[in-house]
Amino acid sequence: MNLPAGVLSGEAARLIPVVADTSREVRATSVLLAALQSVPAFAKAMLGTVGLSVSSRSTVFGFTETKLAGKDGNVDCRPDGYLLVERGGKTAWSALIEAKIGNATIDEAQLRRYIAVARANGVPAVVTVSNQFVALPTHHPIRLSKSVTRNVEVFHWSWMHVLTQALLLMGSKDLDNPAEKYILGETIRYFSHPSVGASTHDRMNPEWRELVSQVQAGATVGRTSELALNTVEAWHEETRDLALLLTRKLGETVTLRLSRAEQRDQALRTKQAVETLTDSYTLECTFVVPNAASPISLVCDLRRRAVEVSMRLAAPADRQRPTSRLNWLLRQLHKTNPAGIHIRVNWPGRMPATQATLEAARTSSESLLADTSNALPNSFDVLLIRDLAGKFSGRKTFLEEVEGILPYFYEQVGQHLRPYVAKPPRVSKAEQRQSEDERPEGQIESGLSTSAPIDAMEASIADEELAQA
Repeated sequence: MNLPAGVLSGEAARLIPVVADTSREVRATSVLLAALQSVPAFAKAMLGTVGLSVSSRSTVFGFTETKLAGKDGNVDCRPDGYLLVERGGKTAWSALIEAKIGNATIDEAQLRRYIAVARANGVPAVVTVSNQFVALPTHHPIRLSKSVTRNVEVFHWSWMHVLTQALLLMGSKDLDNPAEKYILGETIRYFSHPSVGASTHDRMNPEWRELVSQVQAGATVGRTSELALNTVEAWHEETRDLALLLTRKLGETVTLRLSRAEQRDQALRTKQAVETLTDSYTLECTFVVPNAASPISLVCDLRRRAVEVSMRLAAPADRQRPTSRLNWLLRQLHKTNPAGIHIRVNWPGRMPATQATLEAARTSSESLLADTSNALPNSFDVLLIRDLAGKFSGRKTFLEEVEGILPYFYEQVGQHLRPYVAKPPRVSKAEQRQSEDERPEGQIESGLSTSAPIDAMEASIADEELAQA
């Protein structure tokens, strides 16, 4: 494969690259690009996240240690990689790849330079890869104006996103080629090794402890403060890491629930989260698990120093007693460890919700159904509430607790819950007997006789064919 136009020099991506020990980014980029060009299903999954369709007619090529010319023809940048997708022998898409490993983060000045060089060489995209997390590949850890990204799309993958996509593919039925399975397995083994430098989001921002302390002391946190903004950005990285963590545990893609406006505008999502943090002193997110009874809500309360995970189910509308509606829910949780689990019953109108522990609800429903007159509950919340006390303010201990609570809640609660589905209506016995009494002899339930109408239909068809002839 010849070097793409505009690339002055470069090496073909190798699964086993031979580079200097100090070139960790180039080595990781080479392994990633080699896997993309060798395993079509992996390329389809990864490039699909940036909106590119990879078909059986597509061919992927990867290069490392590339040098590209700027506007004046001189070498202007040396990105870690170059990704090329051809379809029918013609270039369908290409991108410059810039990778960071370990604690290194994407450099804004470097990214701006790569965008300019990509534009000068007709490369439509720049993809960065690091241990920084974003909600969607279309979001980016570095905020750039539209004038900077004109004619060049900028995407971002975390190394955990790469690893998670590979693990999902290995566990699916879409990979049956032994050679491709071996290559992807080696890729997973590589990025899973601690020495490579691909890691999860393991700590909050440096201001986290101070923020929690101020909230505990009753201080007001302003919407424009660095405390709030940096905390929200760190929290958003953690929520994405949590989605990937749950994805790997379940073998199904778990996503963050974002509005269309938040998907389009990363700054809007940040702004709304800062407002929530400064108004209610909570950090919040919602996860969508395929086929789960409802989304999973996660709320971290800085005042209470507590974490709350919950799911909401609509009550079965065709059951006309409060106890029967509640028992429908409790039967689903008969295998659940009740420690820390609460049931909240939501009532119509202005009636306040009632709440009790799962253990108390199993013993007696009076604490949940008292003083409700003849009203019927319209929904239930199942909650896991965990008081973290001093662990809440620790940058690492806070995330360690959250990353344990979410999977535990899904194991104990989420995987057992099912939304209510009403039974289909049945024909009444009186109507059924009347229908049987009025049915002519020799006629089946559909209203057709066993033979005569069919014979008549066949004769009619035969007559019509004869007339046409």
